[in-house]
Amino acid sequence: MSMEMTAWNALYHSRHADQDSRPFSAATMRRIYRFAHRHHRTLYAFLALSTVLAVLTVATPLLAGNVVDVITEGGATGTVLALAGIIAAVAVAEAAVGIATRWLSARIGEGLILDLRTAVYDHVQRMPVAFFTRTRTGALVSRLNNDVIGAQRAFSSTLSEVFSNLVTLLLTLAVMLRLSWQVTLFALVLLPLFVLPARRMGARLARLERERADHNAVMSTQMTERFSAPGATLVKLFGRPDEESAEFARRAGRVRDLGIRTAMVQEVFFTALMLVSALALALIYGMGGWLALRGSLDAGTVVALALLLTRLYAPLTALANARVAVMSALVSFQRVFEVLDLEPLIAEKEDAERAPDGPVSVEFEDVRFSYPSPEKVSLASLEEVATLDTRGGEEVLHGISFRAEPGQMVAVVGSSGAGKSTLASLAPRLYDVDSGAVRIGGTDVRDLSAAALRTTLGMVTQDGHLFHDTIRANLLLPRPEATDEELWAALRRARLDGLVAALPDGLDTLVGERGYRLSGGERQRLTIARLLLAQPRVVLLDEATAHLDSTSEAAVQEALGEALEGRTSLVIAHRLSTVRAADQILVMEEGRIVERGTHAELLAAGGRYEQLHRTQFSAEDATGDATEDAAEDAPATVA
Repeated sequence: MSMEMTAWNALYHSRHADQDSRPFSAATMRRIYRFAHRHHRTLYAFLALSTVLAVLTVATPLLAGNVVDVITEGGATGTVLALAGIIAAVAVAEAAVGIATRWLSARIGEGLILDLRTAVYDHVQRMPVAFFTRTRTGALVSRLNNDVIGAQRAFSSTLSEVFSNLVTLLLTLAVMLRLSWQVTLFALVLLPLFVLPARRMGARLARLERERADHNAVMSTQMTERFSAPGATLVKLFGRPDEESAEFARRAGRVRDLGIRTAMVQEVFFTALMLVSALALALIYGMGGWLALRGSLDAGTVVALALLLTRLYAPLTALANARVAVMSALVSFQRVFEVLDLEPLIAEKEDAERAPDGPVSVEFEDVRFSYPSPEKVSLASLEEVATLDTRGGEEVLHGISFRAEPGQMVAVVGSSGAGKSTLASLAPRLYDVDSGAVRIGGTDVRDLSAAALRTTLGMVTQDGHLFHDTIRANLLLPRPEATDEELWAALRRARLDGLVAALPDGLDTLVGERGYRLSGGERQRLTIARLLLAQPRVVLLDEATAHLDSTSEAAVQEALGEALEGRTSLVIAHRLSTVRAADQILVMEEGRIVERGTHAELLAAGGRYEQLHRTQFSAEDATGDATEDAAEDAPATVA
């Protein structure tokens, strides 16, 4: 490696080092070894070729010195040509071995990235919903990208540099001392002038880079939030565009100034190192030439020493900065292991059962539940806070018991914060109960396999979430093997086939981020179509019409009628008009069921349900609805 390349590498590692002083345990090193051991054959081959490359690197200066000696001594032309041929062969071999070494290094590094990324991705997928509600998405993605790449650099870059530079240094030093120990010692006198600036300037550049990264992070956050559809809408409604632009310009200006300072520090550093390199060469030629004129050295030896000098200073400087690179890589490993060490609160049993065939019941038996405390599901670094919030762990559901028979609909109503949505999240095992049991078809959901839960139970939430993909891809999520005929049948039952057919790209139309290219009602009907395609035997509706206008609600209600037909259903509702046909209505307050019965029974009881009903409807409508419901055997269609 040349002095120029060494200088830039020293700068890079100093600037990108994570200044983390946490100790690294033997357990951490063993975990790193387990990941690396999967590639041990490639690693051994890489180390062997790196040794060969170091030998070839030292051989070229010695051969060049022999050429000079032959010329000065008036040797045969054939000898010069033979030596030139050997130098050419060494150069070709060095290039070939260098390419092979880089290929092996890339295989190790990219293989490690694959192993770490898939391990983190698979692990994160098993985390409970509470993990995602607390974690900043950007911080989590950074672990999959920046930290994984930082850890990979330990093998693809740091390991290769440390090993090859160590071998090169030992070989070069041994050869130089054998050629002339006096010149070699004089050459080493200038070493501090080469190494110390790299460390001092590197630290200064690291500070500039961290400050620049902080400003860039703030700008990225501002752009991410303001450029999303909800964020842009909020700014247009309530924001102050001029102040926002001024703040962004101030940050961007600071980044510009830091960029100029960084460029100048780099240039001064690089120029200083090249100056030291030139002075060292001058010393070699001066002292070596003086010794050669006195007959103590051959001219070829002087040339060889000058060429070997670059092979000496470069690895010495690289090894001086190796600690920075190693510590940075170890910190990246530790940050990845932090995520892997978070234990998923929900685990599938090895002997998990299948759901029973046919229509199934849903039963809650004395269910008690509290949301997990932050330290069980999150990391302060993923939330980008100094310390985790200490709140959490209080019981929010207190002894909930009810049963929905196969094909029945049970509705849950109550004030905001009563625990309705929490209740709905327990059936699909988004969370596990603290005590009691949730059963589907008589089997505890904790005993069912994840696949059995997915195929048995379907859920429509109030936000109607869609991926930024095509209508087809969003529909195929629960059943990738579904045909186009089945897709159109689901859309038709969801009362959305006409809209999709009118779109220029039909099923291949992109819905936009979170489905924002569709209206709220269209998004909900698309999620209902997805549920219809999945054909679950149990349907959960968590306030599926809460944010819709009356027109959209009517369309969604009609689609929901198709979704609920013949299925066991649990409906969380805010609008009481949507649950009048329920077989049983549960009224929740403060995590408890305070009333239960049919619509007519609860109105007649004059309790909490009647109060909620009166709040939503006029006294005249409430009386009319109660009379109508009591008189008619077939109540209105519900969601």
